[in-house]
Amino acid sequence: METLKNEIMNSQTILAGMSHEMRTYMNAIVAFSFLMQESSFDNEEREEFSNHIFNSCEQMMQLFDSFFESIRIDAGNSVTKSKICNVDIMLDDLILEFKKVIRKDVEKKIELITEIKVDTSTRALVDIKMIDRIMRSLFLNSLKNTSSGYIKIGLSNTNDELVFSVHDTGKGFVKSRDFLNSGNINESLSKHDDLAGAININLIRKIVEIMRGTIWIEHNDIEGTGFFISIPVKLFTGFNTSLNDVVFNSAVTCNY
Repeated sequence: METLKNEIMNSQTILAGMSHEMRTYMNAIVAFSFLMQESSFDNEEREEFSNHIFNSCEQMMQLFDSFFESIRIDAGNSVTKSKICNVDIMLDDLILEFKKVIRKDVEKKIELITEIKVDTSTRALVDIKMIDRIMRSLFLNSLKNTSSGYIKIGLSNTNDELVFSVHDTGKGFVKSRDFLNSGNINESLSKHDDLAGAININLIRKIVEIMRGTIWIEHNDIEGTGFFISIPVKLFTGFNTSLNDVVFNSAVTCNY
């Protein structure tokens, strides 16, 4: 509890920024809710307003969720819980969710591309919740920085690790690099006005650390960003007699 208290007390800039962000999201929700009641707008316009309300709610919840999860990790209250998962389908639900998010953001012209390079018989002992958190945060970072082009979700494996990647054609490389390399969110925010991005990337870095993984960033094309996450795992390929049949067969899906 003392660690948690110190983290909050030392994050006055972050808390002030979160208060500002929350007011911004709430103002947007109220404004679009008011517009939806106006009879001068048609159904298509009302649907667009509804999408803006949904996006504001999602972003607000994601911001607070990421912030408090980061505090939980700093307080030592977050541990990995691994289970056996089919690697080739472990991102399927997330990818479907990402496609829906992109379709709802009519102001952007973005294509979602996937590049899954794993054998269908490969299974991994991994914490799928942690992976979900990482990939969701990376996707939201790319979505915020990209107005057109593509976002590409990648997954490959070697003998002892899974490598996840998120590439985009946006303009957030310098900002994302600074957030990743800085150990101080307040310092990062003095350079770039993007509280959600700073919190998300800070959280990703912490999760990768407790999973004993590696994270790095590269240029994608001229201004785009490519994030790579390498996570050490126990991999099983094909039929493996060391696995109990019940456990092995339960790996067809990887539910939370």
